[in-house]
Amino acid sequence: MASIKLLNKKQIIRYHKLFGILTKYGFEDIMAHNKLKKLVPKSYLTNHPDAQKLLSFTKFERIRMVLEELGPTYVKLGQIFSNRDDMLPPDLIKELAKLQDHVPELKNFNVNEVVEKELGISISEHFISINPKPIAAASLAQVHKAKLLTGENVVLKIQRPDIQEVIESDILVMKQVAKTLQKYSSQAKAFQPMLIVTSFEKSIREELQFLKEVGNMERFTKNFEGNEAIYVPKAYRNLCTDKLICMEFITGVKVSEIATLNSLNINPVKVAKVGVDLYLQQVIEYGFFHADPHPGNIFVLTENQQICFIDFGMMGSIMPNDKEALSNLLIYFLKKDVQKIITVLERVAVKVEVSDYKKLKYDLYELVEGFSDTSLQDIKLSTILTQFKTILYENKITLPHYLYMLIRALIIIEGVGLKLDPAFSITDNLQPYTSKITKKRFSIKRLFKKNLNRLQDISDLIEVLPNDINTILKKIKEGKLVIVHEHKGLNEFQETINKSVNRLVFAVIIAALSIGSSILVIAKMPPLVNGIPLLGAIGFLLSAILGFYILISIFRNNQFKN
Repeated sequence: MASIKLLNKKQIIRYHKLFGILTKYGFEDIMAHNKLKKLVPKSYLTNHPDAQKLLSFTKFERIRMVLEELGPTYVKLGQIFSNRDDMLPPDLIKELAKLQDHVPELKNFNVNEVVEKELGISISEHFISINPKPIAAASLAQVHKAKLLTGENVVLKIQRPDIQEVIESDILVMKQVAKTLQKYSSQAKAFQPMLIVTSFEKSIREELQFLKEVGNMERFTKNFEGNEAIYVPKAYRNLCTDKLICMEFITGVKVSEIATLNSLNINPVKVAKVGVDLYLQQVIEYGFFHADPHPGNIFVLTENQQICFIDFGMMGSIMPNDKEALSNLLIYFLKKDVQKIITVLERVAVKVEVSDYKKLKYDLYELVEGFSDTSLQDIKLSTILTQFKTILYENKITLPHYLYMLIRALIIIEGVGLKLDPAFSITDNLQPYTSKITKKRFSIKRLFKKNLNRLQDISDLIEVLPNDINTILKKIKEGKLVIVHEHKGLNEFQETINKSVNRLVFAVIIAALSIGSSILVIAKMPPLVNGIPLLGAIGFLLSAILGFYILISIFRNNQFKN
């Protein structure tokens, strides 16, 4: 017996809010089309200035406004996909980039009570004080300043109460809506709504695991151990849980506060060079990088001018094989070897649906030729990466999510460098790494290791090959070998043939009715109505109805479109 899954109260509330907002903006979106907008009386628009303003917004502006009105979960959804040019059109990406993760602080929030409950301790055992007023509030957590009994200043990042339940309800609603859109809307299907929701679900769940962020901080610390140019905040693991992080409070100057840096005799040009170099080290040397390096997450410590990154919730990891592939991609871009660029893209991509490889080659050739005539100092990485993402989108190449995170992060970090130093060129920072990559590619150690791995692969193949051959021969002898052969597009072809045959049968019936009716009319076969044979008239009427039916079905299936 089929069971019916009933919605809980929270889900019903979320559905009600979602459909209310979508109906509101959906109605306005329909009205905003020029032909319908002309039908709205000017007197109505004059008396309703809000409606007039809303009618002036574009479709993608409305989408952003919907996300903002739906709340923190949907804002997070928009932010995460603001760098997914492979899935969404450029105009929508621009709108999503405007989304801000600022929410009011929690009312009636007893921070001491929450900390004691979460850590299972008494505040007086570990803390001198905890500031009840947050120094920052975001969609997932609030941040409070505190002081340990040791005298150390720390911050407590505390997950918002019930945020997990809210997100779970929102994701369930998102999945249901995405399934419906994907099933019934061809326009929505092009945006891959289910893929968007599942990717978002993975990202948001990772952000909610605060102990993973602590692990990210510890891994980051280990990578830069002994590097005096960088400082990583300390995490107090004994005071951390999956819903609370206790970490060192950083006293420094944000890299965006250039006037303050100058007043402290800290050279912004040097900060730009060192900061971007440290970021490239994260990517190229360690394959573990900060995915959100905006100016608010990078500080300069005033005592020794060390660079300090904060907020390790969003990090990107590059697999060793992909790290080598990306190094090759950089070399091939500089060499303008378009064919090898395509080979690397196919290797790292999660999905390749290129319909025209000549167009892809031409697009990439235009890209590499476009910056080959420009001096290295004048090259803007953000321009190249934006064009590169557009090429991937237009040619239906989908890269792993971490690569889109990396592209977005590189664009952000170049912007930070340019703000600190208007003459900044990221290619100056990249040059030492390209030389290092080239040397490493032809080093005896690498060649030996690569060939050793190949020999190991061949050895493994030789080891399993006899067993595989025996298995195949055994299946052939027993008559159990099955060869699966798929005709792509065969179902569509059969559907087209069936429709054509049905229409042909209708056409033959119409022709037979028309000829028969004509004979009855000419012969004046009784019974007659006003001198016209009744059976002949009925035959012509049936022919006309069937003819109209065929014409309507042809128009409905867009058979006359090119």
